Amino acid sequence: MHRRRPKRRWLHWLLLLVVLDAAVFYWWWSNQAERRYNSIIRDAAAEFGVEYALIKAVIWQESRFREDAMGDAGEIGLMQLMELASFEWADDHGVRDFEHSHVYDPRTNILAGTYYIKTRLDRYPHTDDPLPFALADYNAGRAHVNRWAKDAARTNGAAFLQNIDYPSTRRYIDQVTHRRNHYR
Repeated sequence: MHRRRPKRRWLHWLLLLVVLDAAVFYWWWSNQAERRYNSIIRDAAAEFGVEYALIKAVIWQESRFREDAMGDAGEIGLMQLMELASFEWADDHGVRDFEHSHVYDPRTNILAGTYYIKTRLDRYPHTDDPLPFALADYNAGRAHVNRWAKDAARTNGAAFLQNIDYPSTRRYIDQVTHRRNHYR
């Protein structure tokens, strides 16, 4: 004689509910991290005249909103600022007794990083779109931008992107631009 096992469909439903609950919590938590710095980002955008969505996109790309992020080359914080970049902001704003470790503070990091983006955008006013030039400068440095900005690529963003021979920098520009459109 065959004995029938008790139906345990309720167990399957319970497991499904637990998985859905976990997914909803993860979605909620990750969105909270993205919103945590909105007021600081708005303040920095207003102070430096840089688009809010661009600042947020750079933070997403650089650190995924982790204020304790550290890069292999000494980059620190939300916007992954190098020592020279952070001191450039501190010097220009008369911040005394400044140390690179101060950019672990989210407000300081976002202000310094936004200032740095603004100075990069201002470097390329002669181009049809300064954004790819500024993002390449932020990611790979001015020396590389100068190497890639030859002939038509000096002023044409599309030609400039074609000249970038670092796949990681090209990907960086694409991802920040895509994310900026998402935040708009």
